[in-house]
Amino acid sequence: MQEIIDSIKNLYKDWKGIEPSSVDVLQQSGSERRYFRIHEKEGSVIGTYGANIKENETFIYFSKQFKEKKLAVPEIFAVSADKQFYLQQDFGDVSLLHHLERDGFSDSVYNLFKKSLEALAELQVKGDAGLDYNKCLTNQVFGKEAIMADLLYFKYYFLDALRKPYDKQKLIADFEALSTYLTHTEYKYFMFRDFQSRNILITSSLEKKLGGEAHFIDYQGGMKGAPQYDVASMLWQARANLPEEWKENLLTDYMNCFEKIIGEPIHRNIFHSQYNGYVLIRLLQVLGAYGFRGLFERKAQFLTSIPLALNNLKEFFQKNSLGISVPEFRKVLDLCVSDEIIQQFTPVQATIDTPLVVKICSFSYKKGLPVDDTDNGGGFVFDCRGILNPGRIEKFKTQTGRDKEVKDYLEQQTKMTDFLNSAFDIVDITVEDYIKRNFGSLMVSFGCTGGQHRSVYAADALARHLKNKFKVKIELTHKVQDEKNWINTPAK
Repeated sequence: MQEIIDSIKNLYKDWKGIEPSSVDVLQQSGSERRYFRIHEKEGSVIGTYGANIKENETFIYFSKQFKEKKLAVPEIFAVSADKQFYLQQDFGDVSLLHHLERDGFSDSVYNLFKKSLEALAELQVKGDAGLDYNKCLTNQVFGKEAIMADLLYFKYYFLDALRKPYDKQKLIADFEALSTYLTHTEYKYFMFRDFQSRNILITSSLEKKLGGEAHFIDYQGGMKGAPQYDVASMLWQARANLPEEWKENLLTDYMNCFEKIIGEPIHRNIFHSQYNGYVLIRLLQVLGAYGFRGLFERKAQFLTSIPLALNNLKEFFQKNSLGISVPEFRKVLDLCVSDEIIQQFTPVQATIDTPLVVKICSFSYKKGLPVDDTDNGGGFVFDCRGILNPGRIEKFKTQTGRDKEVKDYLEQQTKMTDFLNSAFDIVDITVEDYIKRNFGSLMVSFGCTGGQHRSVYAADALARHLKNKFKVKIELTHKVQDEKNWINTPAK
């Protein structure tokens, strides 16, 4: 990681002629790219590292083309000779999803969604003009081949993981029929491909005055395709869980704006019917992605999103039809949205009356294991000493596992994430069972050499995980840190 940071700093110095004030490592998302906020006297820029050169080239090309047309994308300031690093405009870190989670389904948030869709229509239509689709990362056109790829992604990474019987040949035949049906669309422009509220940043400088302006990131997967796909991606995002009324009204707002930009009325019934088809494709593609990241890569945050996506799919089928006869496909979808499957992925959640309290503790092996003073005792003790120790690095010696630099080190230069995912899997089984059986106490302890860095970080991480997944009551203790009076506040 330090080599990457040094390369980012060197690129900035080559561009600006001075050293950056500081560089922050930003949290990694689902992709393999790494982002850095580079601070300077008058603001900041974003540094990006990506090992996939083709992906970088595509994003840079799209960005330059769109920026020339004054569309809502970042400006590219500098690119390294090997094209693994580039600097781009910083729109901050407040996403549309952040506004939704903070303010709920308010008028101000609705207006931000509406503005985002208006900016999307501009990007799709004006961005398409003169764009060289030979620069695309994969397919030039979102046609039958790309639709089949999304359907097979769902099949391999979610459906097959259920281990339920179905007729594979008939399902593939239905996939062929559906992808052919959806290929015939009236309009094809630039398709963002991953248009969701996390990829829409709201600029803070205009937030109070104008309600915020929408800017887009992560469109390197774009290609030529049906504009309805992007609208479906946004309005049916599982994490957003928009009300039905919002979905319908925002779709109408989008169609009004789309008509103005292309300069002619559209056949709204046909447009809406094709939109429904792309809602389905997007919902299945997302399920495939959650399956891959959650069921195969064992990333906890994606596992918890699966029931949201399944309920989204169920809601869609309660109110919409496919418009084409695909019986085996319909049979498979009915299976996926059955109560049995949804329940399989839905964690048990504690209520106000649930007696269970999970006591989470960090400690130092030098001072001995913590004692469980409950009647039953038991629980788990995890040894963090197999993880690289930040305490061996001079600048971290006076810090703890709650300081940003230490957390960045553990997340980026050690196997702490893999370690915790395994610990989560084990603890989750017991927490779920204890909630069902009305047990009152479970103790989970994390130990390391000094009880200062690794164990503190791990204990905080488990506390957040169990709160988010099970809504269970937590008592968090940091034995060494509490004794030193360094830390005595609950995990955020």
